Amino acid sequence: MISSRRRLRAKFTRVVSNQSVTYLVGACLGVLGIVVFCMFVLAPAITAYRRPLERVAVVILSAYVLAAMVGAGIVLGALIIVEWPRVF
Repeated sequence: MISSRRRLRAKFTRVVSNQSVTYLVGACLGVLGIVVFCMFVLAPAITAYRRPLERVAVVILSAYVLAAMVGAGIVLGALIIVEWPRVF
């Protein structure tokens, strides 16, 4: 019975590289970030206005804010990568 479990486990075991795990975590966090942004920033901003033109303007300005936050994250990430060897 034990040998059959080992064969079954060995049959379904796959090796996942560290790079694949990193990409998967990054993709999941990116999707989660967009969902959270839509829930907490975009949805309340859209429901605050009634006219369609105002809602379009809110979406455009919210996209601008999202782009600014993504840019700040990229700059901060690059700074961490560049300064990491010096600090540690």
